[in-house]
Amino acid sequence: MSQHFPCYSAVFPLLIRERNGQREVLLHRRHNTGYMDGKWDIAGSGHVDEGETARQALARECGEELGIRVRPQDTEFARLTHSVDSADETETYYHLFFFVHAYEGTPRIMEPDKSAALEWFDLDRLPDGMVPALRSDVGE
Repeated sequence: MSQHFPCYSAVFPLLIRERNGQREVLLHRRHNTGYMDGKWDIAGSGHVDEGETARQALARECGEELGIRVRPQDTEFARLTHSVDSADETETYYHLFFFVHAYEGTPRIMEPDKSAALEWFDLDRLPDGMVPALRSDVGE
């Protein structure tokens, strides 16, 4: 009989704005994290901590990493993906994506030791050098 396998959950806030008739998404460049450093990733993403709902984790991560206040009720579930670390198949992840419809403050880098840049990108022209597994999740 097999044992239940522990799984991790991570949340990804899709901060999207309209500018000059284009839809843009906020991304950050990973730095000193040990995972995909130098790649563009969804800004404000992070792990769900023990005792948190996914929406609570999303609000916390946005505050910690972007300095903005997000209320859980101002988010909308977008999609769920599942992945297994292909290197050693020891980590299973559920990635939960949420549209953030409203927030207070101006996004900025709050953890410069983990983020080298923060930029808005046209959804139709996502940057080269994006975390490969996330490129289709943002662009769809």
